[in-house]
Amino acid sequence: MAPVRFGNAGRDNNLNLIRAAAAVGVLVSHAWPITHGKGTTEPLQWLLGASLGTICVYLFFALSGFLITASYQRSGSGARFVEARVARLFPGLAVSLVLVAFVLGPWVTSEPAGDYLADPRTWTFLSANLTLLVPQYSLPGVFSANPYPDIEGSIWSLAYEVAWYGIILMAGMAGLLTRASSLWLMTVVLALWAILALDVVAVHPKLATLVNLGVPFVMGGLLWLWRDRVPVSGWIPVGLGILAALSIGTVARYPALIAFLTYGGLWLAYVPAGWLRQYNRLGDYSYGIYIYAFPMQGLVMWLLAPDSVLAHILLAAPATILLAVVSWHLIEHPALQWQRERARGGAGRFSLKGPIRAGEPPGRLASYPVAPGQAMIAPIRAEPVLATGRPFWSTE
Repeated sequence: MAPVRFGNAGRDNNLNLIRAAAAVGVLVSHAWPITHGKGTTEPLQWLLGASLGTICVYLFFALSGFLITASYQRSGSGARFVEARVARLFPGLAVSLVLVAFVLGPWVTSEPAGDYLADPRTWTFLSANLTLLVPQYSLPGVFSANPYPDIEGSIWSLAYEVAWYGIILMAGMAGLLTRASSLWLMTVVLALWAILALDVVAVHPKLATLVNLGVPFVMGGLLWLWRDRVPVSGWIPVGLGILAALSIGTVARYPALIAFLTYGGLWLAYVPAGWLRQYNRLGDYSYGIYIYAFPMQGLVMWLLAPDSVLAHILLAAPATILLAVVSWHLIEHPALQWQRERARGGAGRFSLKGPIRAGEPPGRLASYPVAPGQAMIAPIRAEPVLATGRPFWSTE
């Protein structure tokens, strides 16, 4: 039996399951501020200086770096790479924004329906959030009495994900997606992160965020490029976890945590087998959970106003997962099938039935070993905290 290597299991892996679990983790993390208001401490933040939701976004960026680097190398062209990314990201997002703005919004707004629809903010909600550059988190009169009055809160991360897609595209077109180049890129990103973390220079907060999220993204890409040289052992994430724990309270905490999450996430994706792989029969629901969780959590507060975080989670999770399932089977999966047929140069029909199994990306040959969904899930404008106790970036 051939030894397990990261990326060599084809479509038979646990990537869909890991992303779905991380998506639910973000929902859980958000339940605290949405229930009790902005500024409420989220799980793990007191211990690690980063909330459960923040940990999830780091994991997603690490997995995305691994998979997106693979996607470019297997795409055959920059155009196909871009088409695949657009097909995965925007159809589901566009439908969710329309539903939030024109179904949920008129129902829950405190303003008269005519005033709500005439308000320019109702329409800029679509344009701002589809262009990703300056996300709009609120709608006129919507959830204004909730402890957390915004109807969106996680979509800020999409702009940074797309930016790293662009960096991978440019690096690939320049012939820099090689092992040697990946080591240089990782060194440069870590050096930039250290310069910002140590306050050597001051830069725009968005640039600081891009660099910070680039650490897990580039580390994931590095592991893809070195996948046939990286040993796969359960002792390695154990050792990295111990190192991350020992680095708490030091400036090394962040890169140590990212190394643990990156290797540990890939180990969970490719090593555990058996009944876990049955999840692939369902679909990739993580992105749907991401784009619908925040509005559904706000709706739970508007309708029922639970005081308990646990009650909030138990009420919001089923509705969110249901919408994610519908989004995957009616919007996301058909869009991916359409793009895949287009990339193959065929005009074949596509069906609404059957998920793309974990590891099968849009627009690639059936043997392509990369998972389809790379959209990141992010905490509410998360601000990782340094050992000094202060956040070193802000997305406000």
